[in-house]
Amino acid sequence: MNLKKAASAVLISVCGLAGANHAAASGFALVEESASGLGNAFAGGAASAEDASTLFFNPAGMTRLPGKQASLVLHAIKPTIEFSNTGSTAAPGRPLGNGGGDAGDWAAVPNFYYAMELSPQLRAGIGISSPFGLKTEYDPDWMGRFLAIKSELQTVNINPSLAYKVNDQLSLGAGLDAQYIKAELTNAVNLGVAEGLAQVKGDDWSVGYNLGVLYELNPATRFGLAYRSDVRHKLEDDVTFSGGVPAPNGPISAEITLPETVSLSGFHQINPQWAVMGDVTWTRWSRFKELRIVRDTGAPVALTTENWDNTLRYSLGANYQATGKLKLRSGIAYDQSPVSDPYRTARIPDANRTWLSMGANYKLSQADSLDAGYAHIFVNNASINMGSAGTGTLVGTYDNSVDILSVQYNHRF
Repeated sequence: MNLKKAASAVLISVCGLAGANHAAASGFALVEESASGLGNAFAGGAASAEDASTLFFNPAGMTRLPGKQASLVLHAIKPTIEFSNTGSTAAPGRPLGNGGGDAGDWAAVPNFYYAMELSPQLRAGIGISSPFGLKTEYDPDWMGRFLAIKSELQTVNINPSLAYKVNDQLSLGAGLDAQYIKAELTNAVNLGVAEGLAQVKGDDWSVGYNLGVLYELNPATRFGLAYRSDVRHKLEDDVTFSGGVPAPNGPISAEITLPETVSLSGFHQINPQWAVMGDVTWTRWSRFKELRIVRDTGAPVALTTENWDNTLRYSLGANYQATGKLKLRSGIAYDQSPVSDPYRTARIPDANRTWLSMGANYKLSQADSLDAGYAHIFVNNASINMGSAGTGTLVGTYDNSVDILSVQYNHRF
């Protein structure tokens, strides 16, 4: 293992993200970046600016944070991904196989944010998060095994940022995204009288940036606009065949662009007890046209047409200050899927989803507080019809859902 790969492996391990990423937002995005935000279904994400996690949602929000603050977050995510067969056909010479079981599993995803006041106008901070991730893994002898068995994508994003308060109403923010990505795909290979296995791995480092604006109309009302750029990766590693597959192992590469997002948020404090917030986020998923894996010679290893669409995510939330120490949160969101029926795959059987969230913040002291949040995501049933003469066809319906439980510790130094 060379120095770059060793450093990347250590980073993944330290962040606790190895084998632990499961998409809970549409596509393979991970919007779970704070427990405080989860309680409101991430409504008002670019405008709330209540703790150091604003660094991810809108770096300009750091100007609302006095002194030095840190937030440490842990999310437990449980997707349920179950396939029901309605007419699948077996690959030539092979048995059909079973239904695949639950392709989702528990995952733990951490985030960390730190913000500090450099002057009355200037703030600096750093965040470590995972903005994209995916893992589906079926039984190895399921009926769609020639299309997909394991699909895993992991990211770690290191995000140093600055924020500047132009005046009492306007703040600006900007950050750099140093992003690591790692992926693994496996599927069975039909040999007629037997079956082999193909495994593709790849990783890469790349960079992007994020920008934010926070405008405070008055002490009770503020608006946020945030932009995260696309990040273009070229994953490189090897394809490995086993079980007698008559194909050579060797170096491969695959290009993927992780999409840019634009978020517009609002926050309004109605009275000392009640606050409301909302958000609309646009994601440019249309960049994901295909998944093409090629050898160093340019020879194709695999090609999957994706043809994803751009999406919008809408969310509304409310806070209730129950006591001087306890704040209650709630939220609802509708998250469009980028996947249309003709292009749905077993690797990412995505569909439109609705979020219901609740949470709470409790002040332990003047310097310390805890946030907790829970969300259940209702995913629309999704049909699938894919395959070929050599792989057999996978025809049926997915019944998916996601449960998320998050905790967050905030400390002011």
